[in-house]
Amino acid sequence: MQQYPSYRFSIAPLMDWTDRHCRAFHRTLSRRTLVYTEMVTTGAVLHGDRERLLGFDPCEHPVALQLGGSDPKDLAEAARIGADLGYDEINLNVGCPSDRVQSGRFGACLMREPELVAECMTAIRAAVEVPATVKCRIGVDDQAPEKSLFRLVELCAQAGVTRFAVHARKAWLKGLSPKENREIPPLDYPLVYRLKRERPDLTIVLNGGIMTLDEAKAHLEHVDGVMLGRAAYHEPALLGRVDREIFGEAGEVSPVQSVEAYLPYVRRQLAKGTHLAAMTRHMLGLFHGRPGARAWRRILTVEGAKAGADVGVIERALDAIREAEAARALRTEPV
Repeated sequence: MQQYPSYRFSIAPLMDWTDRHCRAFHRTLSRRTLVYTEMVTTGAVLHGDRERLLGFDPCEHPVALQLGGSDPKDLAEAARIGADLGYDEINLNVGCPSDRVQSGRFGACLMREPELVAECMTAIRAAVEVPATVKCRIGVDDQAPEKSLFRLVELCAQAGVTRFAVHARKAWLKGLSPKENREIPPLDYPLVYRLKRERPDLTIVLNGGIMTLDEAKAHLEHVDGVMLGRAAYHEPALLGRVDREIFGEAGEVSPVQSVEAYLPYVRRQLAKGTHLAAMTRHMLGLFHGRPGARAWRRILTVEGAKAGADVGVIERALDAIREAEAARALRTEPV
């Protein structure tokens, strides 16, 4: 059986979403998927609470740290800290279009400064032995994507970067909100395919607008990997099929199996003082479109927010799923 690398399928870094609890939950569904942290700025890494910002559970491997910044020295030091903590990859954000990252001179605005990005990647690569990668857009504002994307990739490749995750949309830094920047600029998958054809020596991962595993498999005919974001977060059950459909392994993980596998992690975190809702909020879409999904969400949302909520809340929500499935089976049973 062919052994595919973890970047063949990954979950995009999502601010306020892909925290350690989310990543641990997603890991119960797929053993092979590469997961990413939320973007963490170099200032936060160097001066903030590192355990809160960078701590992760061993179950999360393979896990990548995404950094935001534009000072090569600070990025090198932050990357070194991440590698020492055990992250499997250090990724530089050159794609986030929010106002906050623009004011800090990082994220998508760095598409205008490819030489600086290459300098940053040179510093990161010198600081760590784990893979140093770039996540970018195809351009910003009035840039010509066939020039901006290829120029950025070329300079970073000269700096020794071999893997790029490309969100196949421009970012409009003025006039569009971050949400609109995920939806309004048109997708240009053929441009990313072309990048792979012209640079077969590089590993190209495609991101943006991919909603299903069938779409992911179609893209894998042209690129080395696919990265899903909100589709994987809102309907995580699809991750239970990833190891079989994307990596060619036997079997798949059902939503119920993933919940049962997550409970030991939840118990450990509760013992450390973590609130249940911080973990269950990532599970709300697990049974999307299935019997009992509404009761599942209601129990986790209402009861999970109460003081002292424990794993019993998850178990009651799971009982509601089982009862709904049993009721449906009775209704469809032939008379």
